[in-house]
Amino acid sequence: MKKLLLSAAAALLLFSCQKDNATEEQTASLAAHRGCASHEVLERQLKENPALASRMAEIEKFTNDAVKNGRLVNGKIEIPVVVNVLYRTAAENISLTQIQSQIDVLNKDFNALNSDFNQVPTLFSGVKANVGISFVLDQVIRKSTTKTSWGTRDAMKKSKQGGIDPTSPTTKLNIWSCTIGGGILGYAQFPGGSSATDGVVIDAKYFGLAGSAAAPYNLGRTATHEVGHWMNLRHIWGDATCGNDFVADTPLHNTANYGVPAYPHYSTCAGTPVEMTMNYMDYTDDAGMYMFSAGQKARIDAIFVSGGARYSFAQ
Repeated sequence: MKKLLLSAAAALLLFSCQKDNATEEQTASLAAHRGCASHEVLERQLKENPALASRMAEIEKFTNDAVKNGRLVNGKIEIPVVVNVLYRTAAENISLTQIQSQIDVLNKDFNALNSDFNQVPTLFSGVKANVGISFVLDQVIRKSTTKTSWGTRDAMKKSKQGGIDPTSPTTKLNIWSCTIGGGILGYAQFPGGSSATDGVVIDAKYFGLAGSAAAPYNLGRTATHEVGHWMNLRHIWGDATCGNDFVADTPLHNTANYGVPAYPHYSTCAGTPVEMTMNYMDYTDDAGMYMFSAGQKARIDAIFVSGGARYSFAQ
C-alpha cells in the first residue's frame, strides 16, 4: 500500500480522459480500450493560465491536511446536475430516459448500491467504500449544432463557440453530452480550474445505459470515472509507472489496465501487490470497475469541507 505523499508537480495533473486521436477507420478498434491525454491538456491549460499550478498545489496541500486531520464532511451531500446536450443527429440528441439512467448510475456507484459491489474481492473488502454523495437531475439544456465533433479544448462549454455556457458551476455539476471525436470517451476538469469551464464532458456514445450507449462502455462508468476526477481523484496508477495516486489504501499499479482483467492481477512494482483493477479510477471496461476505496472517499470528502475547493456544493 502506498504512503500518502504530497507533490506540487503531481498536483498539476488535470484529467481529460480520452483515447488517442485517430482516423475514422481507427476509431472502431480504439473502442476496445479506454485511454487518457492528461499531459496534452495540462500543457495547454498551464500555458493559458500560469497561476493554475500554484492554485492546484494549494488544493493538494489542503486535501492532504484535511485527510490527516479528519476535517471531513458530515451528513449527505446532494449535487444538482445540469446536462447540456449538443446534437447534430437524432442519436446525439439523447433522451431524458438515457440522461436519467446516467444519474441513476452515479447514485448507485457513489453510494455502493451498484449490483456488482458485492464482487469486490475479499482482499479489498476492508477498504471498499460508500462515498455517500448523491446526484439529482436539475435541468436539461439542448442545442442543435452543425458540428460533427468538439475536441477537448472546451468549445462545447462556450456559447460564443457554438456550445452551451455552464449553469451555476459553483453550485451545480455541469455535464456536457456531445460527440467529442477521435474515439474520446470523456474528460473532466480537476478542482482549481476556471468556473467558466468547470464540469464533465461525456461522448453521447458512452452516456448512461440506454439509447446511444455502446459496449463495452455502456454501463455509465465513464461518467463515474470522470466525476471521480472532478472530485479530485487521480488515476489509480498515478499517471506514471508505479506512480502515486495520493491514496494510502490503493495498491501500486504498473500502469493502466484495460478490458476486464482476471483476478488476481499482480503488479511488478515493489512488493508485487495485487492490483485493484476493479477500481473506478483504472481504465478497465465498464463491466470491470465497481468500487471506490476508503482512502478515495476521504480524499473526495476533503474538497467539500469548509475551505475545500468544492465547499459551495456542500451548502
